[in-house]
Amino acid sequence: MKKYMHTLKKAFVATLPVMAAYLVLGAGFGIVLKTKGYGIIWAIAMSLLIYAGSMQFVAINLISGGASYLTIALTTLMVNARHLFYGISMIEKYKDMGKVKPYLIFSLTDETYSLVGTDKNEHTKEYYLMVSLLNQLYWISGSVIGSLLGSILPFNTEGIDFSLTALFITIFIDQWRNVTNHFPAALGVITTLICLLVFGADNFLIPAMLVITAVLLTVRGREEIFNEY
Repeated sequence: MKKYMHTLKKAFVATLPVMAAYLVLGAGFGIVLKTKGYGIIWAIAMSLLIYAGSMQFVAINLISGGASYLTIALTTLMVNARHLFYGISMIEKYKDMGKVKPYLIFSLTDETYSLVGTDKNEHTKEYYLMVSLLNQLYWISGSVIGSLLGSILPFNTEGIDFSLTALFITIFIDQWRNVTNHFPAALGVITTLICLLVFGADNFLIPAMLVITAVLLTVRGREEIFNEY
């Protein structure tokens, strides 16, 4: 028991930055979900079973807008396609994880990957499990808090769903400033704008993601393009 408590303490300290982010963003998700007419049960269920921050925000509009199952499935695949690429790098690290391996794969978010994927230390299966589990608990807690706040907040919450968009814009600007190769970023912006004009605001996402993915895979072998990517 002492060993497990030590591992839990170590995992908790490592995940503190994620907790700060997940409680805030999760609360934003819960608030937006509540304003669309979906209560705390939906917040818990989506954060427990979907557990994909950006996709959960997207899913709110898809569900409330009556999108088809095919549209939801394709959108989810496109939005979360990045997991296919960095998930491959975890095959060796997770190969001997036994019964907890399916959950570790499911719970491998961007932030969890940043903690375990780049970790150079030799950690146990229990440590990876606790890091993954704690991060999801933070997200679920934030979602619940947001759902409750959405029921009692006296002010207009319109526009709060833009918080995730603002976060991605901030990340985009930070990445643009810190790398010398802007090809992937420019490709994403230009392709998205073209698809927005061609397909309209309701249908541009999937074509844009398909074109971006196809182009990146086509030129992946050119080291000069992906040197900073």
